[in-house]
Amino acid sequence: MEKNLPYRTIGFSILGNILLAVVKIAAGILGNSYALVADGIESVSDVFSSILVLVGLRYAQKPADKNHPYGHGKIEPLVTFVIVGFLIASSLLIAYQSYQNILTPHQAPKAWTLLLLGGIILWKELSYRIVLRNSKLTGSSSLKADAWHHRADAITSVAAFIGISIALCMGEGYETADDWAALLASGIILYNAYKIFRPALGEILDEDMYEDISLKIKEVAREIPGVMAIEKCHIRKTGMSYCVDIHLIVNGNITVKEGHDIAHKLKDTLQRQLPSIASVLIHVEPDYKEIRFRECLQN
Repeated sequence: MEKNLPYRTIGFSILGNILLAVVKIAAGILGNSYALVADGIESVSDVFSSILVLVGLRYAQKPADKNHPYGHGKIEPLVTFVIVGFLIASSLLIAYQSYQNILTPHQAPKAWTLLLLGGIILWKELSYRIVLRNSKLTGSSSLKADAWHHRADAITSVAAFIGISIALCMGEGYETADDWAALLASGIILYNAYKIFRPALGEILDEDMYEDISLKIKEVAREIPGVMAIEKCHIRKTGMSYCVDIHLIVNGNITVKEGHDIAHKLKDTLQRQLPSIASVLIHVEPDYKEIRFRECLQN
């Protein structure tokens, strides 16, 4: 993985959101569309959340020290919680302003706002896919949250597009259609906020969420001479890396040094084949069945 990939991804998000926020708010005011203004407000919140992600990523990359022997990676889910807060706040603001606009008679949106929204939708969906792909490459939960900010932005833009289209096609009496669209979009943003929050909560609570990595670890262990089985494999995420605790079963009749060498071989192989694993703690357990069987033979 390229070292600067997370930072370049966040830089991409920040610059894009600043530009879009200005364009949306200006177009919404000039084009009589609060749905577009609401979309712009959501983009403003995206700028601040992306800056938070950048700060969090830099802090998470700090090496382990005496007070933080496992590193500083837990800052990532904490930043994600703040991002979720931004999403909720922007959603509630959009909902409130949409409701106020529904109650207040106003002009229908301008037709040219549809062309602008079409371009915005395509750009935000592309941004979502780029940032999400890079979040998977880096294993960053805060980058994933930032990606969903782009998707939420695309959703609000789609809602605005539909609302403005209804207002223009149906004519008089349907001027508030885009306000209703913005209200619907606020609910979708709240739902996405929960989808971002839940995995980050699991990460901070060290939930067992990494079955794919556990299976890979067991697959690698089977190739190490002397490994009889993996009794337990606990995985927790810290930042963009993983800490692994393993209970390793070996022949109960080998020496302590032989068991130690097997454990080291497994650790080195895992960290070579799975670079995202930052640390491996292995507890060696003897195969008691083997010991009891030999004792029975001797008696």
